[in-house]
Amino acid sequence: MSKKRASLLITLLALFAMVFTACAPAAPAGEGAAPAAEGEEPMTEVGTPRRETLIIDSLDGRTSNPTQFNPFMSGTRFNTGYHMLALSHLWEMNTTTGEQFGGMAEDLPEPLNDDYTHFRIKLREDLKWSDGQPLTTADIGYTIDMVLNNPELPYNGFLSQVIDRYEIVDDTTMELWTKRSEPRLSYTLGVTVWGDSFYIIPKHIFENEDPNTFMFYPPVTSGPYKLNDVDPNGNWFLWEKREDWQNTDVGQVVGEPKPKYILLRFYGPEEQRVLAGIEHRLDVFTDITPESWEILSTENEYARAWTETFPYAALDDPCERGIAFVTVTPPYDQWQVRWALALATDIQRVSLSTFAGMLRVSPLATPPITVLQETYHKPMRDWLTNEFTLPDGYAPFDPDFAVNIAATLTEQGIEDLPTDEAALVDIFGVGWWKHDPDKAAELLESVGFTRDTQGKWLKPDGSPWTMTINAPANFEVQSGRLAYAVADVWNQFGIDVNVAAKEGGSFWNDWTMGTFEAGSYWPGCGVAPDIWDNMNNEWNSSFVVPVGQPAPGNSVRFSDPEMTAILDQIAPLTSDDPQTVELMKEFMKEFVKELPWLPMFGTSKFVPVDTYYWTNFPSPDNYYEGPWWWWSLFKYMTPHFEPTGR
Repeated sequence: MSKKRASLLITLLALFAMVFTACAPAAPAGEGAAPAAEGEEPMTEVGTPRRETLIIDSLDGRTSNPTQFNPFMSGTRFNTGYHMLALSHLWEMNTTTGEQFGGMAEDLPEPLNDDYTHFRIKLREDLKWSDGQPLTTADIGYTIDMVLNNPELPYNGFLSQVIDRYEIVDDTTMELWTKRSEPRLSYTLGVTVWGDSFYIIPKHIFENEDPNTFMFYPPVTSGPYKLNDVDPNGNWFLWEKREDWQNTDVGQVVGEPKPKYILLRFYGPEEQRVLAGIEHRLDVFTDITPESWEILSTENEYARAWTETFPYAALDDPCERGIAFVTVTPPYDQWQVRWALALATDIQRVSLSTFAGMLRVSPLATPPITVLQETYHKPMRDWLTNEFTLPDGYAPFDPDFAVNIAATLTEQGIEDLPTDEAALVDIFGVGWWKHDPDKAAELLESVGFTRDTQGKWLKPDGSPWTMTINAPANFEVQSGRLAYAVADVWNQFGIDVNVAAKEGGSFWNDWTMGTFEAGSYWPGCGVAPDIWDNMNNEWNSSFVVPVGQPAPGNSVRFSDPEMTAILDQIAPLTSDDPQTVELMKEFMKEFVKELPWLPMFGTSKFVPVDTYYWTNFPSPDNYYEGPWWWWSLFKYMTPHFEPTGR
């Protein structure tokens, strides 16, 4: 174990000792349930039987607006369990196969013409809202009309480019015409990764309200759970299984969810969350650090990580992490500046500082999950190594990252790493950009930057170059730590960089509105080889809006005619058309030339579970899904969970 990791462990253990001392008496309401007396059934802090309650770590931390449930209002938080349990989509995706399936829709949309602009959509029979009202195509039609007739709604900018008109045939059947060829309509209006913004809302509720201001509290739900209670301070949300779960998509596709109650709970800083896991007050984690996993696994014999050995984390989360910029804001509007920042980055040092080296690097705009490594990263490695250069002929790619970091980790005491380069690439990635501060300086000087007498960088106007990196506070721990690691190396390069740790609401509001300078965000996502939907949403110039307006896509506000032209060329192709992947490789080449954001690592998810109260969570040996607790597909996992009876 490295001295740094040992120091972190000692620090965490000291914090745990203080917490144990402080929490020795019965915990007050909101801080954890008091121990049950002998013979009494254990209860949760919110008054539900513990054996019937699954407790999940809150991904986004505390929610500042806990009674806002209108899915089309800016600022609504979905990781509170809302989209995971209470909202359903027309089409969902199985991430183990990369295949979509019908959610509320009976099947994938049926194309009715050859150019994919006319479709038939059929809902499942007997779907109902949680208030007992039928869920029909009238609700879909009303949702479309409401969004298209209210340009103030952020989603209007997207949907208005997709839907031309619709016709309701009957309660379960409708026909839809699109403004452009949409061979992937189930992608455009359905789930591909985390969720989708096309949320069907109940007409009988919204038709009497102003959709721009209506909070929709308590929400009427389409999923198998309904809201039972919420903490006014936004620290927890309690969801209860609907008695009529059979009238939901999950009930019809998979069966009855096992937990009667699901509590989304924010316990605070990481040491508090790990302590809750040790005390069996938290069943499912959404993110902890490698150091905390060592403590949790030592103190709780029922704790399980994704794998039993290094790297322990799930490496196939289909989004990647890095540093994004608002590319219309100087100096980040210049490719030389973005490339200089890449070459100023010691990526191995950042990897070790962020997650002790348990990360897979990515130089491309799509995550290095196994299927996409095989589709894009590995096939493009030769181009990156031997063909790609900057305009002056400089070759920036380093293909030896995997070999070099494996050697470093072996020196630090990590055992049983493979020695074969191909196997190391499978773990650590195909490579990244060289750490070349001299070349980075040359690029900056070419566009007017200078250094002062202390070696600090000055902008072309002579002012000091300062930078603030937005980072998640108490959620998305990898991105939070990445921001500090990158700030450290860029400070050493001579830029005055600080990190602004933000709670979920302000962090994501800045992203949508473009009111940030730099941020540890993750616009690169994808599950299946056809990643057009994700890339189009993030990089098509048609979605660019001024800073201060909510972006329907392309939040970094990057405009590049060549990238957009390739995306538009892919748009009318089907997913299985061979040109789809080949054209996307050309898109990746254009992305690399411009480098509009700096992808660095695929997401390594340390998302352990406590199997004391609940079992049959997904695992590599029980791979009915990945450990994506914060995705909309989580509701489809709930019928698989089994109570232990403890």
